[in-house]
Amino acid sequence: MNSSPILQQRLHRPPPRRLDIHTTLHHFALINYAVPAERLRPHIPESRFAIPEFEINGRPQALLSVVPFVDTDFRYIRLAPWLKMRFGQTNYRVYVIDRQTGEHVVWFFGTTLGSPIVYLARSLWRIPWYYGRYTINCHHRNGRYAQFSYRTESDWGAAEIDVLDTGQPLTLQAGFDDLEQMQLILTHPVRGFYQRLDGRIGSYTIWHQLMAMTLAQPQRLYFGLLERLRVLTKEEMQQPHSIFLCPAIAFDIHLPPVTV
Repeated sequence: MNSSPILQQRLHRPPPRRLDIHTTLHHFALINYAVPAERLRPHIPESRFAIPEFEINGRPQALLSVVPFVDTDFRYIRLAPWLKMRFGQTNYRVYVIDRQTGEHVVWFFGTTLGSPIVYLARSLWRIPWYYGRYTINCHHRNGRYAQFSYRTESDWGAAEIDVLDTGQPLTLQAGFDDLEQMQLILTHPVRGFYQRLDGRIGSYTIWHQLMAMTLAQPQRLYFGLLERLRVLTKEEMQQPHSIFLCPAIAFDIHLPPVTV
């Protein structure tokens, strides 16, 4: 797989559209898990998406991630750039391949947000966002996190995240041939799909630059959604495939979502 041309194409920033959103994400984490693909199949429409498998610890495994961060200046780029919002957010996603395009994309189980904006998005676009109350203790200095902790109270997606930043830069992880392939699949999917609240499939795209990331180790991890879906046990949650941390990164979100 020659990842370089695709990755370079994804790094090109398209001009903003009228409803596009820009936000700077702080305290961004990518908590990746390797799981048997059969645990994910009941939750993903396989007529449209294939679940790729990676050779990890001597056996083929699928990959999913939990992605917490803080939106610090969430705003419409053109519509109302002066109106900025700040809130915690956590995305739950699986790495899949779109059978129609062959593209590596992500399938979202859903998202928790610590803002009432969640209800507007649910109403307008039927997107599977759910309210969560966040407690965040993240302190970054001298090139690493002294503390990285999230708590989310939510009926849909309660979570506890405590990780230890090693300060070591991103390195090649199990299952990938090279760093660019890993970045393309794990850190740089730009199209996401999800099941809308009305049952149809929705999609939207994003843009961001390459992330300067460090490796972290788990201290305490719990995700109520993944336990409820029987994707991971509490014990398995303590053994992620990898954890990447990034103190800040700029994102564009291309809206409105489309139904496919």
